[in-house]
Amino acid sequence: MIVGRRALVSLVIAVSLACPALAQEAESVPQSRTEMQLSFAPLVKQTANAVVNVYAERVVERRSIFSGDPFFEEFFGQRMPNRSEKQSSLGSGVIVGKNGIVVTNNHVIEGADDIKVALADGREFPCKIVLKDDRLDLAVLKIQSDGPFDIVPLGDSDAVEVGDLVLAIGNPFGVGQTVTSGIVSALARNQVSSGDFGFFIQTDAAINPGNSGGGLIDMNGQLIGINTAIFSKGGGSNGVGFAIPANLVKVFVASAEGGNGAFVRPFIGASFEPVTSEVAEALGLSRARGALVTAVVAGGPAEQAGIKPGQVITAVNGIEVEHPDALGYRLTTVGIGHEARVTVSENGKPREVTIKLDRAPETSPRDERLIEGRNPFAGAVVANLSPRLADELRMSTSLQGVVVMQVNRGSPAARIGLEPKDIVRSVNGTAIDTSKTLEQVMADDASFWRVEIERDGQLIRQFFR
Repeated sequence: MIVGRRALVSLVIAVSLACPALAQEAESVPQSRTEMQLSFAPLVKQTANAVVNVYAERVVERRSIFSGDPFFEEFFGQRMPNRSEKQSSLGSGVIVGKNGIVVTNNHVIEGADDIKVALADGREFPCKIVLKDDRLDLAVLKIQSDGPFDIVPLGDSDAVEVGDLVLAIGNPFGVGQTVTSGIVSALARNQVSSGDFGFFIQTDAAINPGNSGGGLIDMNGQLIGINTAIFSKGGGSNGVGFAIPANLVKVFVASAEGGNGAFVRPFIGASFEPVTSEVAEALGLSRARGALVTAVVAGGPAEQAGIKPGQVITAVNGIEVEHPDALGYRLTTVGIGHEARVTVSENGKPREVTIKLDRAPETSPRDERLIEGRNPFAGAVVANLSPRLADELRMSTSLQGVVVMQVNRGSPAARIGLEPKDIVRSVNGTAIDTSKTLEQVMADDASFWRVEIERDGQLIRQFFR
């Protein structure tokens, strides 16, 4: 033991004599005035002008407490005095195109009637919405001016590693543009927001209300994420912030610039669940990671590629998939019209298949119909389910049948408790396979109605007179 210590001391002394700079690198105080003056200021000057404040105003109509009351409506001549008021919200955004293309969060501008951006130099410009998506919580705005504008170039978020230094730039609490620093704390975080997107970069750079839509910037001055959420009990920063990766932002901006009215994600035609430790052990996997295939849509891309229930998808284009949300992210960033190499594990043996990515098909015309007449469904708008419509409604793409799209307020359908996304299975013993069939059945002047509805996977049976 004594000999080992002496040998270790001798080695340290030898390294110190041979390379004194290396010995000092481990732990040392600043050696020069230059080292003491190291600063993020040059990086801030390079990027701050492209991070803007976003002001969104919306007009909200406040309904009278007497609205809907027959006595007061008759007294006021069917017109209840409602009042309107303006509400404003404040967030941040990042200019990514010299022509004035701005990326922000959807929740910053949701429902806005008037949107303006303010640059760091004090200039203000009106904006219009080019594209927005509440599921991804992203929005693309276009500044109503010719420009050119300073930009923050979009970086490669897949190159980001845990421990990398980052800056968060935004307008927290409306106090004005603010810069905070930190590191990348984790990658591929899911179950962060209320939406169905689950692949975030986590950072400990201070992010507060108002930072939403601002930039997470690396040491090369490139945008690697759009700050969007925090974990906090009191509303302030606890050092746990989340950003949408730049590689997804690239695809979203490209869709906006392509003139698409909506952002469409690829359809794979399968349902997935996380891989638990028990499942991993049963399937012969070394780690509890990946997306477990639970169902496959007949004729869909997954079935055509030979993917079956019980298999586990572990990688896309050679990049490991941590969970089902990560799989969705990887396929989305590959993009519609391209092919993805998917690694599938079965009985612990991996193999690679190729899937062509396309939008969800509309296998049957949706044929929307408003049900009218003297029946329980009067006032409901129904349509034929297809993978495309199910995706739009955020339902499982494997579902089939007739779905409720809308329930008009005060209608018989609303009074019996019918809700959007309900699937009508049968009426008076007749199976409902199309919206036309439902309309025909409801045209009968029946004395009672026996209805079967599927809601969130549960079958509900009701009788109405």
